[in-house]
Amino acid sequence: MPAPAPDAPDTAPGPDTSDTADTPDTADTPDAPPGRRRWLILAVASAAQFLAVLDMIAVNIAFPAIGADFRSASTADLSWVLNAYTIVLAALLVPAGRLADAIGGRRSFLTGIALFGLASLACGAAPGLGTLIAARVVQGVAAAVLVPTSLSLALPAFPPRERATAVGVWTAVSAVAASSGPVAGGLLAASDWRWIFLINPPVVLLAWVAGLRLLPRTGPARTEPVRGERRRLDPLGTLLVLLGTGSLTTACVEAADWGHGAPATLGFLAAGLVVGVLAVAHVRRHPDPVVDPALFRTRAFTAAALGLLSYFLAYGSALLAATLLFTGVWGWSPAGAGLAVTPWPLTVLVVSMLSGRIVRALGERTAAIVGGLCFAAGPLWWLLLAGGDGAHYAVEFMPGLVLTGLGAGLYQPVMFAAAGLLPARQLSLGSGVLMMSRQGGSALGVAALVVITGGAARPGLDALRAGWVCTALTAALAALAGAALRTRVRAEPGETRTGPGENRGSGTDPIRHH
Repeated sequence: MPAPAPDAPDTAPGPDTSDTADTPDTADTPDAPPGRRRWLILAVASAAQFLAVLDMIAVNIAFPAIGADFRSASTADLSWVLNAYTIVLAALLVPAGRLADAIGGRRSFLTGIALFGLASLACGAAPGLGTLIAARVVQGVAAAVLVPTSLSLALPAFPPRERATAVGVWTAVSAVAASSGPVAGGLLAASDWRWIFLINPPVVLLAWVAGLRLLPRTGPARTEPVRGERRRLDPLGTLLVLLGTGSLTTACVEAADWGHGAPATLGFLAAGLVVGVLAVAHVRRHPDPVVDPALFRTRAFTAAALGLLSYFLAYGSALLAATLLFTGVWGWSPAGAGLAVTPWPLTVLVVSMLSGRIVRALGERTAAIVGGLCFAAGPLWWLLLAGGDGAHYAVEFMPGLVLTGLGAGLYQPVMFAAAGLLPARQLSLGSGVLMMSRQGGSALGVAALVVITGGAARPGLDALRAGWVCTALTAALAALAGAALRTRVRAEPGETRTGPGENRGSGTDPIRHH
């Protein structure tokens, strides 16, 4: 095992892992790359995250322009240009993470980024709607490979005390993509919607070349299981996860068009729940399942998965409610609505860049609790002050956007960094689970708000206020999940962090906890 680098000892606060069944061969590898190289690795990983988020949002803005090119297609058919990507991405995150752990993060990343570029070219050159939808499916597959792999490659490159900063940068990149998506989509669609896809290949090529040069050839994915056995394939478990998450995501995404009580919606929902029960039963029996139940023996990781689900449920409903208020109740144009929501991602960007220092000062648990409560304070502000005319936006609504942005910038880096607590051989899988919480929570948040507002295209202020109550409650649940983290005290002289494979099965952690 290589000798620890000078900056490797874990002297910063970290989530509690003392309740795990045994001390795993965690991904907190002490031999992190030198300073400049690890930031370049983070830049490559963040570029993949940027593309995946941007292509999800920008295409929504270009939807009318795409429909104008394919006039014979129905709105329901056109909606699959949006939904195919979202559903496939959500359904494949966990199996793709497991695959990345099996074949290696570097190989998985380079394959995924190349596939994303080729799919983008196919989208831009699509002669018909069917070809475009098929290419979007391939894009979703590639994004499912990239998103968890990008985080699993970035985390081991940093010593534990810098991981909040690294994940903060990674989160900030998502915020930039989310905030620039509507603007980029609108500008490109004004020329030709195909440019939304055709601008991807040059970025993909740069990321692929940089990844080829920078990403380590040997990584945590090559670590063998604890018992020394070769990892087995789990095709049945993979199929069950695909069907379960795909069915549930389809029900959430399509419910607005199909109707929440429609047979198709209820059928997909029921199928997803039944298959989910079968999947849980399967992974509990399989010797090496697609999702190892041991992942959830680390309390901080379980808290992160549940917390991110609750947080993104609040996020999805809050973002949609803001848009409906601006364009419906206040009668603003889509461009005006996009500009009005900008303080939110800008605050996320600023706070995420500072999150490393904040977390080191407060500790993970306090940062997560404060972040969740700040996010909950945003919709409560709107509930108490937002009126029906928008004349006092700067007082009635913008402070709530800043509060939610502050909460997001504090909460996300802490919870996503929990993937770094897992054994090295499960880093990509764990990242995929957290990303699935993100995707599933966002879809559920939108569906919940649609149910609360009765599915109205222009819901009234009272209906939106009911939605804000729900958003505040789910954000409070996210804060409660953050309370499950514990702050690790600084290591005392003579104490060292257990490296991969050391003290395995001892049942103790050499770092003491509060």
